[in-house]
Amino acid sequence: MLSAYPACFFKEKDSYSVIFPDLNYLSTCGETLHEALEMAVECLAGYLYTCKREGEEVSEPSEIDKIDIKALRNELEIEASQAFINIVTVDVIEYAKSHFERSVKKTLSIPEWLNTAAMEKNINFSQVLQEALKERLHVS
Repeated sequence: MLSAYPACFFKEKDSYSVIFPDLNYLSTCGETLHEALEMAVECLAGYLYTCKREGEEVSEPSEIDKIDIKALRNELEIEASQAFINIVTVDVIEYAKSHFERSVKKTLSIPEWLNTAAMEKNINFSQVLQEALKERLHVS
């Protein structure tokens, strides 16, 4: 499902700042406009993904014409030569699969006798390691 939120982009001296007014002024930045857009997608995806995992409510996006970018610039005292609003979209589930939840390969060593015993019991090494790491790190 595609999520779409308005973001305010501010061109500053050497970079762009990006602020999501509907999401508690969630912000990011980039040295170029292209980088700022990429960072905005990453920032939005991370925020929405975390809120969903932690069961937090997320406000609905405002209509783009309801955002007063000049008032926001004044409120936050942003020195910007240019400012505009753009809708940032992301499919959080798909983004999470490739950025937050993708698996990485690890090579490890265990004693041969332990390997043999585990293989005889058809133990899934990846699953056991993940469960042990989660328990040790106190994460779910």
